[in-house]
Amino acid sequence: MAGFGDVRVAGRSEWMMDQLVSSGSCVLRKVGGDRAGEMACHRFLSSPHSSVAAILSGLAARTAAVCAGRHVICIQDTSEINFKNRAANRRGFGCGADGTSPAFFLHPLLAVDAEDEAVLGLVGAEIWTRPPVKAGDRRRRAPSDKESGRWLSGARCAGEGLAGAASVTVVADRESDVYTLFAGKPEGVELVVRARHDRGLADGENEADGADGRRLFEALAAEPAQGRSVVKVGPRGPGDKGREATVELRARRVRIVRPSRLKKAHAAEMVEMTVVEAREPDPPAGKAALHWRLLSSADIAPQRAVQLYRLRWRIEQLFRTCKSDGLRFDETQMHDAGRLMKFAAMALGAAARIMQLVDARDGSRRPATDALDAGFLPAFQAISKTLEGNTERQKNPHPADSLAFLAWVCARLGGWNCYYKPPGPKTMKTGWQTLAAQLTGFALATNIENV
Repeated sequence: MAGFGDVRVAGRSEWMMDQLVSSGSCVLRKVGGDRAGEMACHRFLSSPHSSVAAILSGLAARTAAVCAGRHVICIQDTSEINFKNRAANRRGFGCGADGTSPAFFLHPLLAVDAEDEAVLGLVGAEIWTRPPVKAGDRRRRAPSDKESGRWLSGARCAGEGLAGAASVTVVADRESDVYTLFAGKPEGVELVVRARHDRGLADGENEADGADGRRLFEALAAEPAQGRSVVKVGPRGPGDKGREATVELRARRVRIVRPSRLKKAHAAEMVEMTVVEAREPDPPAGKAALHWRLLSSADIAPQRAVQLYRLRWRIEQLFRTCKSDGLRFDETQMHDAGRLMKFAAMALGAAARIMQLVDARDGSRRPATDALDAGFLPAFQAISKTLEGNTERQKNPHPADSLAFLAWVCARLGGWNCYYKPPGPKTMKTGWQTLAAQLTGFALATNIENV
């Protein structure tokens, strides 16, 4: 992984990432595998050569290579790691959203392929804890000094880190409805953001059709429906398989004016955006009606805006894989904020890799090098042959250099017998642990470095 300044530390980072994925745990004695491995983890997290920036730089470099030439959706969101009722001996943490419990925050950027919706990797992240002294009046602070500045920082990170992509669209939920994000987005990056504020529009916005057009939602409601579309809604939690919603679509191009409290020096006077409404008129019994108002910087078709925004549920999967449904990072017993934030950066990368393997189990056009260094390809292809059985269903049906091929190998090593239901995250994690051990032996035998 790039950015460490010490090849041994870089190699230890790669090893620890593999251990995180394979163990499916954020308990260091389980990640390390034995006492020596546990101490190696502690040394890495304490090393002056390891840092959050260095860990994220290595993950971002791999993702940038994977995204080259592709149409990429970059999803950003924030999650809190709160230590309420587990505050004893925690060092270096500010307060969480509840104002009392020690906590810190994760704001990752997850790259997803716009065509096949596969996870491509982590583009970057901000990881921080609040200072012990409460900040001053937020209205007097510059936008860059507020936590809300992370949305614009994320868009800029996506633009810089994914410069080789064919296109980049940053997608985010209602909390990102921030005027400075709209006004300051970098060239080459488009936005699809769920609207939170009923913003003011430029004077005369709707003079042609007689409406006053002063508020965003009012102008949108006056638009005639442009047809219907079926939207796949992602699962809301464990056991929820998601559903399909039939929505009515409305859209128009608008000019949003700068909020009066925002100084001229901080943003342009107005920005031009497309506003899209997707409203479900007849939701199923017992289900809340889907109702999205979306803002896009591009002159985009409403169906396209809705289809891009619905991919936002993938970052919810990332958080669940980090926490309750996977690595259980929020239950870690580590006490020091600096070491824990480094560990959080690694956990985000491990969670993204687990998602890639689960995505690929049913077939994927993505190459195996999304998750595995090219030097290991001959080894894992040989391993696959030893796992195939006599029947057609027990053969690896995927191209030998594909991520789906790698996922099939992990599933078999994890105990899947090629029948019954598809392998899940636990099977994939178990299989990756076995595969990582076998590839380590291959590396030692062939002198591959940085395992």
